[in-house]
Amino acid sequence: MLKFIFFFFFFFFFSNYWFLFMLVFLLIYLLLMNFNIFNFFNLSMMFSMDILSMGLMILSLWIILLMVMSTDLIYYKNLNVKFYLFNLLFMLGLLFMVFLSMNIFIFYLLFEISLIPVLLLIMGWGYQVDRVQAGIYLLFYTLFLSLPMLIGIVYLYFSFNCMIMYLINNVDNMILYLIFTMSFLVKMPMFLFHLWLLKAHVESPVSGSMILAGIMLKLGGYGLIRTMNFYLLNSLNLNFFFIIFSLIGGVYLALVCLLQIDMKLLIAMSSIVHMSMVIGGIMSLNFFGMMGSYVLMLGHGLCSSGMFLLANILYERLLSRSMLLNKGLINLFPLLSFWWFLMISSNMASPPSLNLLGEISLMIAIISYSKYFLFILFSLNFFSAVYNLYLYSFTQHGKLLDNLLSFNMIMSREYLVLLLHWLPLNILFFSFDFIFLMS
Repeated sequence: MLKFIFFFFFFFFFSNYWFLFMLVFLLIYLLLMNFNIFNFFNLSMMFSMDILSMGLMILSLWIILLMVMSTDLIYYKNLNVKFYLFNLLFMLGLLFMVFLSMNIFIFYLLFEISLIPVLLLIMGWGYQVDRVQAGIYLLFYTLFLSLPMLIGIVYLYFSFNCMIMYLINNVDNMILYLIFTMSFLVKMPMFLFHLWLLKAHVESPVSGSMILAGIMLKLGGYGLIRTMNFYLLNSLNLNFFFIIFSLIGGVYLALVCLLQIDMKLLIAMSSIVHMSMVIGGIMSLNFFGMMGSYVLMLGHGLCSSGMFLLANILYERLLSRSMLLNKGLINLFPLLSFWWFLMISSNMASPPSLNLLGEISLMIAIISYSKYFLFILFSLNFFSAVYNLYLYSFTQHGKLLDNLLSFNMIMSREYLVLLLHWLPLNILFFSFDFIFLMS
């Protein structure tokens, strides 16, 4: 753990981009150096690492670095830069410990504390007055259904005299199953528990949207995978209802995406559509389901974060997120339009993105669970492609506004951040056999 502490120390005192790159690659090397692909790699008494936690830790590190690079406005206006960097550092440390923790109580504690830096980002650096309401939504939605989980953890301790995750299994208790499952589904979030996410995305700065879409939604999926062996008997009987509810909710939200004119809101809703497939894959209790969920979580973290960055680039220039005002942009920013095409094509799972690999695995898992899900999955994938094409064609084509005055052109730093989103999203596709072996 000492190497991680030293890394965080240096991260805070150096905000030069290239130095941060060197630190990031150094830490990734340290993570991979002694890694055993078939066993847990012990760091200390309560902290262990396997492929699941390692991939999400590297994703957290990468997204935090891109957040530092993408928020130039905070440096330019000097909006509490040191506190902003400290908040990101605190968030990264918490996320690392969440993914490394094998003690269920420590996991729960860090799982809830990780809300605080996101809340500070939204309420401190958000754009509109409604950011206070968005912060309250975030806090109460997640805490209200997470607090019963503490009672479930106490019950597990008295049942097993143990809190290590991989030593607890097969507890036949329906209430425990519902408590744990609902607390993680709100984090993902599942349809009907998703209102906090839309509010949070719309009101947060670009860095808040990037960390929410890139990492915070993955905490729910990570928790579901880690705790699924607690209540396997109940899962076999009741998972069907969560799968069908999640997939139908995903189809409904994919249709609602076609009614949106706010770019950020549309991208936020598309995140929930992707997460509905992840929920279905995890709850199918299938190797391909777990595998596909893990890959799609990694792919979506990079893809959705990049799309929020693209929306923010336009917002900083044209001062609007409305697609009625952001039209004909291919005439102004032809190179940026190319990046819109790359990110949207990855979002609709076109090759060679990780999303394609994840969605194929998830479709195999969900259809093998029940053939009756075939039509729902077909509708979900079809309408996902439709709203992505709607977003691209509506923003890049059409007639330019007449009242556009002078604005900054796109900077090379922003193109670099987009490249660093797109490259791992599409290059990792070619190592999918290695990912399948390790999982």
